[in-house]
Amino acid sequence: MEMAKATADLITKSLRHSCGLPVECVIADTCIGGFAEAAACAEKFARAGVGVSLTVTPCWCYGSETMDLDPLIPKAIWGFNGTDRPGAVYLAATLAGHSQKGLPCFGIYGRDVQDLGDTTIPHDVREKILRFAKAGIATATMKGNAYLAIGGVSMGIAGSIVDQDFYQSYLGMRVESIDMTEFVGRLNKGIFDHAEYERALKWVKANCKEGKDYNAKPRTREQLDQDWETSVKMALIARDLMIGNPKLDEMGYHEQARGRNAIASGFQGQRQWTDHFPNGDFLEAILCSSFDWNGIRQPFVVATENDAMNGASMLLGHLLTGTAQMFSDVRTYWSANAVKRVTGRELTGPGENGFLHLINSGPSAIDWTGEQSIEGLPVCKPYWEITPEEAAKCLDETLWCASDLGYFPAGGWSSDFATNGGMPCTMFRINLVKGLGPVMQIAEGTTIALPQDMHDALDQRTSPAWPTTWFVPRTTGHGPFRDVYTVMAHWGANHGAISYGHIGADLITLASMLRIPVDMHNVSEEHVYRPTSWYRFGGLEPQGADYRACAAYGPLYD
Repeated sequence: MEMAKATADLITKSLRHSCGLPVECVIADTCIGGFAEAAACAEKFARAGVGVSLTVTPCWCYGSETMDLDPLIPKAIWGFNGTDRPGAVYLAATLAGHSQKGLPCFGIYGRDVQDLGDTTIPHDVREKILRFAKAGIATATMKGNAYLAIGGVSMGIAGSIVDQDFYQSYLGMRVESIDMTEFVGRLNKGIFDHAEYERALKWVKANCKEGKDYNAKPRTREQLDQDWETSVKMALIARDLMIGNPKLDEMGYHEQARGRNAIASGFQGQRQWTDHFPNGDFLEAILCSSFDWNGIRQPFVVATENDAMNGASMLLGHLLTGTAQMFSDVRTYWSANAVKRVTGRELTGPGENGFLHLINSGPSAIDWTGEQSIEGLPVCKPYWEITPEEAAKCLDETLWCASDLGYFPAGGWSSDFATNGGMPCTMFRINLVKGLGPVMQIAEGTTIALPQDMHDALDQRTSPAWPTTWFVPRTTGHGPFRDVYTVMAHWGANHGAISYGHIGADLITLASMLRIPVDMHNVSEEHVYRPTSWYRFGGLEPQGADYRACAAYGPLYD
């Protein structure tokens, strides 16, 4: 019981939900010695809405009588490493029981023997408890929510052919789909909070600085102002479609007020929408950011071009970190030779062996300017740690450029900034492969800043009115991470989700809970943490074992 209390204290003091609320821990009323107590514990957990199960013990008990048998709840066991009582024996026996019964379970076993009265939690045990808990909470949070597909397939991008079976079977979510005419109807009928619209438009005019119009025939001031008005309305409408708005109920729009219970969404945009209406760049960028006219708040997850696979990836990153996620094209690999040919200058520093150009007109959250800081270093913070001054700096470093009419004939606005260098980050994505299912790829690395003249020379070759992040993945000299070029060559789609920090180990743990194998990653072996039964599928070949285990167990919610 003291182990349980210490573990609960660790979790509640260390972790928060992505919404900012502290994680709550529920402890069984008694120690569990047999099935009667196990059943009472399960009933208490069900009443309390527990979504993640962690068993702790310093001693032996009857494993198959006491183990958690709920197949939908992520589970782990910490067996105390002490010679006085056989906690480790229970751990091994019950993990074997989980494997035999087809219920994957994470094992937690400290490296060093502790005295029985030692109530401290060793560092290695602490790391595994928190990694398991973070991933388990993400799994539980997704369950029962929705991905809202606003529109359909964008420009033939396969990721926006929303696979409902993937969301249902692997994430426990449903897909809600609406036609773009829902947007037109709400715009034409004024189905949004008009008082908030006026406040939002005033905020935009005061805080969103306009940049250069790169079009051969620039937009008139009247057109630009009209684009702002429509773009702000679109942001309000997209948010209301996701989570609802009680103000609409007061206006008599009772059904529209309820929203779609969406924890993530995607906006089709090109081309059926953008040929006739301003693009979705502003709504995507501002909703994905941690602040707007209502102040600092939890960022939304909105995937550009309705790329639902990148949207799912962004969702995982947000649930693990609480931070704003970036959606980018994995646009270009720049080698040192190519940079020298174009700019006449040698690359030096972290990017001396080449880098990737991450750029997209859509939801590069404004947080990704890198104007938030910890001890003077650029970061992306969970929204509850962001100060008003940091939000203002992010806005000040962002320009809003009239959209490229070649891409967006009906106009709109695109954000433009360059991400600060020196930010550790992780690029990742889930891809669907016929005959295999979903697979995840992960690349940890760092952002870099280029000298201004070099940045301009490279940025002007593509879409200078879009936000740019120069990214150097960490290479290993072999496999998909032999060099930066090889990372680009192995990437599975034109898009990637990017999260602040090196979260590859957390993503690997979460993917194993969801039964999604990982086809490439550059996380060191000692930080890879999966259910213990994965070893039984070929421990000498961890990547192959991951594929075989995920195939054997199948989707979590099937």
